[in-house]
Amino acid sequence: MKKILYVAGREFAATVLTRGFIFGMLITPVMLGLIILFFPRLMNRTPPKIEGQVAVVDPTGAVTAGLREYLTPEQFAERREQTRREIDEATPAALKSGPAASPAAREAVRQSVEQALGEVPRISVETLGPSGDIEAAKAPLAATPAEGERAASTRLALVVVHADAVKRADGAADYGSYDLYVRGKLDDRLVDDIRDGMREALIEARVTASGLDREQVEALTRVDPPESRTVTAKGEQETNETLNRLLPAGFMILLLISVLTSGQYLLTTTVEEKSNRVVEVLLSAVSSMELMVGKIIGQLAVGLLVLALYAGLGIVTLVSFAMLGLLDPSLIVYLVIFYLLAYFTVAAFMAAIGSAVNEMREAQTMMTPVMLIIMIPWILWLPISRDPNSLLAVVLSFIPPVGNFVMLLRMTSSTPPPLWQTWLSIAVSAAGAYAAVWFAAKVFRVGLLMFGKPPDLKTLVRWARMS
Repeated sequence: MKKILYVAGREFAATVLTRGFIFGMLITPVMLGLIILFFPRLMNRTPPKIEGQVAVVDPTGAVTAGLREYLTPEQFAERREQTRREIDEATPAALKSGPAASPAAREAVRQSVEQALGEVPRISVETLGPSGDIEAAKAPLAATPAEGERAASTRLALVVVHADAVKRADGAADYGSYDLYVRGKLDDRLVDDIRDGMREALIEARVTASGLDREQVEALTRVDPPESRTVTAKGEQETNETLNRLLPAGFMILLLISVLTSGQYLLTTTVEEKSNRVVEVLLSAVSSMELMVGKIIGQLAVGLLVLALYAGLGIVTLVSFAMLGLLDPSLIVYLVIFYLLAYFTVAAFMAAIGSAVNEMREAQTMMTPVMLIIMIPWILWLPISRDPNSLLAVVLSFIPPVGNFVMLLRMTSSTPPPLWQTWLSIAVSAAGAYAAVWFAAKVFRVGLLMFGKPPDLKTLVRWARMS
């Protein structure tokens, strides 16, 4: 046991003290820090001022007035204020009343919103003749403004309303629409405003032409959706739909990153030691079983370190947004359990592959089936998370090593599986991990000292039967 722990300690230190590992583990926190640091500065950059002219060809004569009203500075300012109110309502409670809600922080948020919205556009709407030349009306959009030309006279967009946009043509089932032509690199927000304005103007014109009361029509067709509330054993709380979608994916990513990172390091170190003939020196001091178990335990600690780092980042994020109550603490325990089961299975395959090949290029071919199997739950993440109790999800829950990932997906979904299925999946996965380690030990014992052509699956099975 002492030799196993010594090998494990050497494996752990040789992995985590390398520059590549330290850089890889720090790169994500550093990137998050840079985003936090520079994103407010980017948001504080004042967007370019929008000023110019929108030309309209309106053969109906009933649409232009509505668009002109929609694009007035007063209407722009009113919509900006509505956007501010929606942002304030969507702001997490932690940013309003928590530790982060200092006066300076609130003022910084307010300034960021103001800068992002930008200055109110100054848009004039010009009416063109209904029978005018459309190509001639589009020409100013491609022309470069002359030096000294006022920005207010620069044509930014051209709207051509169809003749049947307000009243349907005889025998037609649908109304006509409009064509929109814009200047190159025009601000997307203005394009959206023009589209919204045309929608409002056309609806108003159509309702008026039909002799209906628009307020009554809107009252009949409007249904305000209520905010759903999640009922748990601890009481009721507002449903966070985004978190409900991202939580299963988050746990899946945590498990994949930790398992694949440690498994990849195990494969790499094994291949390097074999190709450099270091393994022959190691086998003079420890047995092949002690070497394999020590390497697996050492990389197990590496994976736990990775898991703790990224899980800690996720928990800190939930705490900062006052959403920690939506996370069941037992899921962390199951995450560790499924990590152990998945790791021992994947690590056994990686150790067997590493001992059987002579260089990483040969290992890539043998790794492909293992990687494809591990990625199955990620490929099927959406259907499993949407219907966690489907036949597909239940069957995959009991197939090692896929079952570890699938069961974790089901447990973090909105309808977790029965407890007996969870523990049955754990038992099946434990049996699968034991079988994988047993097979790897047989191959590891023979393959470490084998050189030459890499073996195929049939040869690996023969090695396992021989040893």
